[in-house]
Order: sequence, then C-alpha cells, then structure tokens
Amino acid sequence: MAQETSAQETSEGLTVAAALTLKDIAREAGVSLATVDRVLHNRPGVRPDTVRRVQEAIARNSFQPHVAAAELARGRARRFAFVMPSGPNPFMQQIEAYLGEMSTWLSARRLNVEMIATDVFDPSVLAASLEALSDDYDGVAVVALDHPGVRAAINDLVEAGTKVVTLVSDVPSSRRHHYVGIDNIAAGRTAGALVGRLVGLRSGKVAIVAGSQGLRDHAERIFGFNQVMASEFPGLGVLPVLEGRDEDERTEQGLTRLFGRHADIVGLYNVGAGTQGVANALSGAGRDKQIVFVGHDVTVLTRRLLLQGVMDAAISQNPGHEARAAVRVLLALARGEPILHEQEKIRIDIVMRDNLP
Repeated sequence: MAQETSAQETSEGLTVAAALTLKDIAREAGVSLATVDRVLHNRPGVRPDTVRRVQEAIARNSFQPHVAAAELARGRARRFAFVMPSGPNPFMQQIEAYLGEMSTWLSARRLNVEMIATDVFDPSVLAASLEALSDDYDGVAVVALDHPGVRAAINDLVEAGTKVVTLVSDVPSSRRHHYVGIDNIAAGRTAGALVGRLVGLRSGKVAIVAGSQGLRDHAERIFGFNQVMASEFPGLGVLPVLEGRDEDERTEQGLTRLFGRHADIVGLYNVGAGTQGVANALSGAGRDKQIVFVGHDVTVLTRRLLLQGVMDAAISQNPGHEARAAVRVLLALARGEPILHEQEKIRIDIVMRDNLP
C-alpha cells in the first residue's frame, strides 16, 4: 500500500513530508492502531505475517516511535536553513538532492529544511542573506566565505541562539558550532601529489583554477597543493591562481588566455567547479590529452571526462554523507546531544577512470 502522508513544499522547491504517526504505519501495513501497538511492545496475539508487515512498514519509513513522540511533544517543527551557492554547481546540487531524499527521515523528527540560494562569492550578499535569517530558524548550515562581514553575520546568529554549521567551506575564526567537510589542506596535498607524479619526468608549468581564494576550502586546497609542488616537484613551476567564480564561461575564457601565453603548461588543478569550462579550454587548445588534469568531486560531468581521458583524477567527497552529517549535527546541537565525530567525519577519496563508483 502506498504511503499517504501529506507533504508541504518550501518556496525553494524542497518537499518535506508531514510527520509520520502510528496511524500512518497502521494504514500502510493494513492493520489497526492497536495491532501496531502490540507489535511495538512485543505483546502476544499477533500473527507472524502481520508482525512482518508492520515491521517492514516501520523499516521502510525509518520510523522511530520514541523519537517521533519526543518531537511531537515540542509543539512545533524545527526549521533548518541551508544557505547554498546560487548557479549551476553540480556538487552543491548533489547535496541539495540528497537533502530532498531525506524527507521521510526529516518528517519523523519534525524537521523542515529550506534551501536558500545566494552569491557566496560576494561577502556583502552572503552576509545580508545570513542577517535576513534572524531568529526564524533553529539551525543554519552555510557554505561560507571567510570574510569579516560573513564572520560577523555568523556570530550574530549564534548570539541570537541559532545553531550554525559551516558546510564544505569553513570560517574557523567565527563562533560557528561545527564544520562539516573534508580536510581541504590534505585534499590539496593529494591533488599536488597526483599532478606531480602523473606529469612524470616532463618539465613545465602547472595552472591552478579556483572559484575564489576568499573561500577557505579553495584557499586551503591551494595551500596544500603548493606545499607539495614546492617540496616534491621543484622542477614544475606553479602559475598564479586563476579565479573563475566556479563559472564555466569565465573559467574557459581565463584558461584560453593562459594557454595562449604559456605553451609549456603540463599540469592543471581545478580547485572547485567550472569544470566544463576547463574541459572546453583544454579541447579548444587541442591539449585535452596532453595536460594532466586533476579536479574535485564525482558528478555526471567529471565521470564523463574521466571516462574520455580528459580528466585524470578527481578528489572526491561524499555529498550524501555531507548532507546527512550537516542535518544530524544541527539536530544534535538543537537537542543538546553529543555529536558523533567519527560518524560525521568526511573522508577524501581518489577516483580515477578505473575505479569509478
């Protein structure tokens, strides 16, 4: 029997189902409320097949009666806001999609998650977006720019009692409660080792493309990358960072000019998005199979580029894990419960054509 719970849709289009109850489980299993109660409390008098149907309905909906009861007793749903980059960033879109898939889990805990798109590369715009949240939300997860105005906006939210988690890109000098993301210096060092070793005995220059060095995740990746280049591959000259704001067209134009000025580029590290722009520039210069290209994240696009041999490796972080971790951490903070740090730690994976997931 199909689940018949109601749903509400936020203004940003993310649908979150209404909170599940024992009546919903009874309806889905095709039994009475009393029967569900007997199964939950292991009371006798219920046929094995009926027990199985009720248990399957509970498992299918990730229903936890004690959690649902506690959340219902609060009298209102908690509201979490996810402040995400505007524009077509495939990795960020994956995080948003995974949040959408969590609707049943969220509803059982009376959580509403709303997406707020903004220009995270502009500190004044991002700070204004955070300031506009005021005390309307119990928790906020933000892809943050490390800037005094953004730090102040985060601190104001914390001062007002809102739980704040930075997502993917951190602002450690702020009063944010927790960071969810990878060790970006380690990710950059990994990229440097890959580029250096894949270039091999060739000499030449290495290009770096970033969205913005104001994003701490990008700045830390560049720092780690340069550490390895300087210490382990001194024969490779690293060019000044090209900033493309994670935009395909801007990235393509910038790289095309760079390739025109430097015929000896042998390696390229793309720190953020704008990956289609990188691929277009490589192809337009006729160098898509000559330059070692290492980037980030496994998306539909990077998967295709890896299979085509245009991209050599991707430093991957699990967007589903990051989405779930951000919500779990915000919920733990809101409830005053401990954060399970090992569970929420985001790993770095190296993905190449031959081990694509």
